[in-house]
Amino acid sequence: MQFKHPEILYFLFLLVIPILVHLFQLRRFKKQYFTNVKLLRQLQQDTRKSSTIKKWLLLATRLLLLALLIFAFAQPFFSAKEAKSKENELIILVDNSFSMQAKGSKGELLKRSIQELLESLPDTQNFSLLTNNEAFWDVDIKAIQPELQKLDYSALPFELDYLLTQVATKKPNTQKDYIIITDVVATNSKKIEDISKNNQVYFIHPKAENKNNISIENVQLSQILDAFYEIKIDLKSYGTTEEAIPVAVYNNETLIAKSQVTFDKTDKELKINIPKTAFHGKVSLQDNSLQYDNDYYFSISEPKKQNAIVIGTDEKNKFINKILTEDDFVVTNTELAQLNYNKIDVQQTIILNEIAEIPQALATTLLSFYNKGGNIIVIPSQENSIQNLNSFYKKFGSFQFISKIETEKQITKISFSHPLYKNVFEKKITNFQYPKVNQSFTTSGNGLPILQFEDNTNFVVAITNKIGNLYAFTAPINKENSNLQNSPLIVPTLFNMAQAKNTSKTNTYTIGNNETLVIDAILSKDEVVSITKKDNSFIPQQQIISSKVKLSFGDYPEISGNYDVMQAKNSIQQISFNYPRTESDLNNTNTTIFEKATTVNNVATVLNDLHTKRTDTALWKWFIIGTLLFLLIELLIQKFVK
Repeated sequence: MQFKHPEILYFLFLLVIPILVHLFQLRRFKKQYFTNVKLLRQLQQDTRKSSTIKKWLLLATRLLLLALLIFAFAQPFFSAKEAKSKENELIILVDNSFSMQAKGSKGELLKRSIQELLESLPDTQNFSLLTNNEAFWDVDIKAIQPELQKLDYSALPFELDYLLTQVATKKPNTQKDYIIITDVVATNSKKIEDISKNNQVYFIHPKAENKNNISIENVQLSQILDAFYEIKIDLKSYGTTEEAIPVAVYNNETLIAKSQVTFDKTDKELKINIPKTAFHGKVSLQDNSLQYDNDYYFSISEPKKQNAIVIGTDEKNKFINKILTEDDFVVTNTELAQLNYNKIDVQQTIILNEIAEIPQALATTLLSFYNKGGNIIVIPSQENSIQNLNSFYKKFGSFQFISKIETEKQITKISFSHPLYKNVFEKKITNFQYPKVNQSFTTSGNGLPILQFEDNTNFVVAITNKIGNLYAFTAPINKENSNLQNSPLIVPTLFNMAQAKNTSKTNTYTIGNNETLVIDAILSKDEVVSITKKDNSFIPQQQIISSKVKLSFGDYPEISGNYDVMQAKNSIQQISFNYPRTESDLNNTNTTIFEKATTVNNVATVLNDLHTKRTDTALWKWFIIGTLLFLLIELLIQKFVK
């Protein structure tokens, strides 16, 4: 037991006064004589004995009464179980990812959680609140009420460890109480267990009533026809969906096509034809669950001819010119001696077709071209020395030629997953007529295989820096050394290598993936391009690379949709951004990470628990009651004890 005013206990010394009064009473008795005192003496003895008992009872009662009164004024109390934690800082972490759009028993999970905070937190309670994309430090509920009521969903996932790191950085060396509100969809944490050891952690788990959901996972070009684009729409069902789901395709706000899909399995694919023109629209579906993944935005730019230079002899270049037709390419054929180096920067693709030696100046120029986002295709010559080839390739990484092999080999393995062969094959082919080569080079290094020989050595590899591509053949493909020119495989391989920067594709990016885009644009000093749509715009990180600009999007934009890349007031390209689909599966929950935390149903329970554990037990009321009780006992003694 402890006292708020222990100094008052000194008044206990005053209890000696009634004791002294009792021991040294000043009243004296006068003797009176009677003729017959036998009976009176006995009566006198009984009366004195009864009076002595009464006086001792009254003394004890008064001493206890005064002692209890003094104790009451000293305000005794029992210390709270967590008295040392009274000054803990309250930290509230709120998940505002898209899965919190789901509806619980009282409405949308996020909106209901915010309303509960507004209703439960006292006006005087100081706290810090963090969401996926916002932070409010050292505030009270009135100060941030407007912001909380307007709080929107975030494309950023609920990264608990990142938020805990933010708190630790902002509030070092302080004890904290955590309230974590999340549906734990796609949530993981390595720090929460350690945090729970040294801090009080409360976990509130809002639960969705309907966990069925349908998501548009991807939209891509599957085929380019004479008058139409065929787009492939990938959809996914989470849970059970019995009814047919309507799907619509819009170009801007104009409805282009409608269809519907029935989910007899989890993943479904839908193909729809749209006009072969510049497209800036979306695919949309309707379901009764999450809304964020019901729209998928995509853009298709007007097809532009690609500029390509083919360096080699006219005779050897013939088969390349048959593949890179005038409908899709502007091809310049030149021999090495007549090459105009100044024209390289305005090309999209440079093809080195069996030139006997790659000059050092050309290698340096091509490296710069590659670093600016250009594509290079290198077909070696039988006359190439390994030293010359390696001198060229070492500029692009660790890819190297080892030795020349004069053994016939068949090209038997195709990397069907490589972007070059996207939408080329309807299924994996294993029994096609294998092309062959008579002579080839063995290689080592960091090249990604595209085509391979029967002995698993490489025939074509790709090297990339994410904006530029280098495609390296390991054998000449002239008719004397190979029959590849007569194989159907050569057409999509060379065509797609040269078309790697073709604008006839869905220009879509995923928010938060920090993707890059290289566009053709000549900017003046201090000029920047911006990414804009009607109600939202931002300036991306950008790097000028000669006549091109490399854009890095980071975590922007925050809102999905169709955007224009703007130079001054002119739109130079149309692109689209979509939210990541990481929140679509409402059954993908992970409550085990909060096993060490205290699970509660609402914020009010947390506040009551903290108040109970940290409030001292006051005893002064019981001492006042004791004082009154002994006062009553004294009155009863005075009245009934003779």
